Amino acid sequence: MAANNPYAAYKQTSIETKSPGELTLMLYDGCLKFIRRADAAMETGSTEDRHTNLVKAQNIIRELMVTLDQSVNVSQGMMQLYDFILARLIDANTKDDREALAEAAGLVTEFRDTWKEVIQMDRRARHGSGGVSKAAGNAYAAAGAKR
Repeated sequence: MAANNPYAAYKQTSIETKSPGELTLMLYDGCLKFIRRADAAMETGSTEDRHTNLVKAQNIIRELMVTLDQSVNVSQGMMQLYDFILARLIDANTKDDREALAEAAGLVTEFRDTWKEVIQMDRRARHGSGGVSKAAGNAYAAAGAKR
């Protein structure tokens, strides 16, 4: 199918050439996209769209949980936060709770922003203009090691 659709082929190649860190960033961005769509669906009263988008956001959080390297110390705290985010997404879906959704969105945004900074610090360290802090290196190892 990708051969018939140049955009699909480009998108597939783009994903295949990403680093583990960039793939994790894509997951955070995708989760936030589905949260925004679910929020819009809540506003318009579209139960089906709310559910569809929140299930997608939940699946992304589950993927982040499954791929978390448990051998790194910081991963325990990350796992607890992922579990909390997942619970808030489920509450948002089952209770039509925009406050729970906003709380989940806030935490995912913090993870995404932190992750983006970790990637930038890692690039600077590899390309010669700075180092990665131990905490940032541990976070990078925990979230990206299994991808």
